Amino acid sequence: MPTEEITLAALTAKDFASDQDVRWCPGCGDYAILNQVKKVLASLGSSKENTVFVAGIGCSSRFPYYVDTYGMHSIHGRAPAFATGIKMANPGLDVWLVTGDGDGLSIGGNHLIHLLRRNVNVNMMLFNNRIYGLTKGQYSPTSEEGKKTKSTPMGSIDMPLNPISLAIAAEASFVARSVDVDKGLGGVLTTAAQHKGSSFVEIYQDCNIFNHFAFKYSTDKDTKEDNIVRLEHGKPLVFGRDRDKGIRLTADGKPEVVELGKGITEDDLLFHDEHDEKLAFVLSRMRYPKFPEPMGVFYSIKDDCYEDLLEEQVNAAIDKRGQGDLESLLYSGETWEVKG
Repeated sequence: MPTEEITLAALTAKDFASDQDVRWCPGCGDYAILNQVKKVLASLGSSKENTVFVAGIGCSSRFPYYVDTYGMHSIHGRAPAFATGIKMANPGLDVWLVTGDGDGLSIGGNHLIHLLRRNVNVNMMLFNNRIYGLTKGQYSPTSEEGKKTKSTPMGSIDMPLNPISLAIAAEASFVARSVDVDKGLGGVLTTAAQHKGSSFVEIYQDCNIFNHFAFKYSTDKDTKEDNIVRLEHGKPLVFGRDRDKGIRLTADGKPEVVELGKGITEDDLLFHDEHDEKLAFVLSRMRYPKFPEPMGVFYSIKDDCYEDLLEEQVNAAIDKRGQGDLESLLYSGETWEVKG
């Protein structure tokens, strides 16, 4: 009797919604990010059984509850270590890591750096709202200087961390930025998911309770195109509502804003090359209000993945020494007995 071939219907964004009530504050930017991620999973043809979301502690870290895949709500700052372990144990899984500016850059900064430098094939999303939201409004590693919060009533005297610069310095093979409600977020996340290696995406996220409008300059429909510059590989850095401004490099390699016309054309501008690490770092230092802030892919290269290199070592050891036996290993060499 012939075997009937079964064709599974493609999953939609709604299929990736879990049965849990989404419990972020009304108006939180996390809702927009969640909706985009579900759409991206559907567009990529992802399967629930091969997808894992790992999070640490914080508002963003509730994410695994709201996606109908495998997931883990782990320990504060240690999500990169859990994600690395999951990927090592089963390299075939599609692993997403969700963290925030507090969880990922304060207690978790060390773990974040090492996941990126190892180039573990994990998609990392860092939700940056420049505040501690879950613990009710203390300043975070990305809060601006002078920020007055419950823990800095006279204003923060800390220099804020720059997540993009940090990721590039940590040798990440893919670095990007977007905004929770921006039209480019879905495309950035799709490109990040298709990248083989550690992908790092900083997402500006509005905490409408404790740091509302922190990124208004990049979300206000009337002004945002004057305050951001969209990165496109091989294209000039043009920005502005009327696309009448651009970025070029000075003789000493520093970016400057220029107006098009009056002898300046697009050919005079800086052309984006996402394979140029030095350029990516220069762009990462462009901060509002002095410059329009870059959005999109800063840096993307191909490099060996940690889990592939590890598997090669394991296979080489097996070829040389055989499969091995755990009990024989434990009882080999010098042994001794501890008596009470």
